[in-house]
Amino acid sequence: MAAQLAEDPDMGVPSGLPGVLTVRVDGDLFEDCPDLFVGYIREPDWIQIRFVNPVRPADLPDREQEQEGEQGREHEQGGAQEQPADPVAAAVTVREIADAWRRITRWLQDNAPDSYAALRPGAGPTALAALEEDLGIRIPPELHALWLLTAGDDGHDGWGCLPGNKALMPPDAVAAAYRLKMDAQTHEDIRNADRPEDERITVWKATWIPVVALGPADRTSGLYLDAATGYLGPWCRYDEHPGDELDTLVTYLEEAADMLEAPALATRDEPGLLGGTLVWRSSVAPAQEDRWQPLTG
Repeated sequence: MAAQLAEDPDMGVPSGLPGVLTVRVDGDLFEDCPDLFVGYIREPDWIQIRFVNPVRPADLPDREQEQEGEQGREHEQGGAQEQPADPVAAAVTVREIADAWRRITRWLQDNAPDSYAALRPGAGPTALAALEEDLGIRIPPELHALWLLTAGDDGHDGWGCLPGNKALMPPDAVAAAYRLKMDAQTHEDIRNADRPEDERITVWKATWIPVVALGPADRTSGLYLDAATGYLGPWCRYDEHPGDELDTLVTYLEEAADMLEAPALATRDEPGLLGGTLVWRSSVAPAQEDRWQPLTG
């Protein structure tokens, strides 16, 4: 299956979980094996299988034929409709978020206690439900899981703990930034009415949720999570978009954890310490270089 996906990464269908596609494997090909659903993430240069689950009885014969017929009709119409979220796939993603974040916080607790102390406690379900109502869209499972673990990063001396010393935004800041960007798009839509279709400008989409800021006190730019695709992208208060991020929230946090645990393999940024604070090399000012200690390992 991995070889087939390498040849044809678009062979899967949307699982309903942002960023995750699924393919069906006939269990008759293997001895004593049930039919399987394989979930995977397609990145620009690689494919990563996220889960392998047996097909449930409810998915068999008549229902399966009906679903395949619907998928065929959707393909003929030029695109598949959004599929119901797979609860197993959602559970896998939630576990991956929790594992990655706990790796990060465990490292901070052991090596950068000031940065660890700046992390807020998790948000409660009621607060997240209120945020969801405020945004008017469903919060993806991976982001919901992360906010249950921590409701933002207040930073220490202006440094957040994510690469580039970016900071996870608290829910109230998320709502404020979202409203600001949606208002900007509303004004742009007024101008778009007088523009040719190919010259209309989109500065924000309703499915984009700002999640990471440039710094704890600097929310002029950062990263958003597209609830429709599961991918991160850059946002800026001045509607500048330097390029695609092409990470899911899972891969973004996993890479951050990898760089902390194995700094010699870090590629995007280099972690280090200023006293008890995690400071990434890209954020070190010239006057601080003599005190900044790169990590080893």
